[in-house]
Amino acid sequence: MNIVTTLILALQMLAAVGMIGLVLVQHGKGADMGAAFGSGGSGSLFGASGSANFLSRTTAVLAVVFFVCTLALAYFGNTRAVSSGSVLDTPVTHAPAAESVPAPAAAPAAPVPTPAEPAKGAAAIPTK
Repeated sequence: MNIVTTLILALQMLAAVGMIGLVLVQHGKGADMGAAFGSGGSGSLFGASGSANFLSRTTAVLAVVFFVCTLALAYFGNTRAVSSGSVLDTPVTHAPAAESVPAPAAAPAAPVPTPAEPAKGAAAIPTK
């Protein structure tokens, strides 16, 4: 499944870059007016009218490919297993402790003092 997602993402990026390039190559609506009065804008690779059809259709095809890839990525992104419940309900897992050297038999640990005032902030949230 990961390979399919990677291929779809690569195809989506190629379609996006191709669309950006084709949109930048196309002439605006004001460029046709200059070509009507004999400006050099009409001498292009596709001729005076051939570029509009070819470039606009290619842009439309790349846009469809881009949106299909986007929908496919959204579908594959939502097919993961969804856990029910809250993140706070899951037990805390600790990393296994490394082997430790036993502490020397010194003085016993001091008792933990109890707080004089009620807890505030995150400490006030009751635990199960």
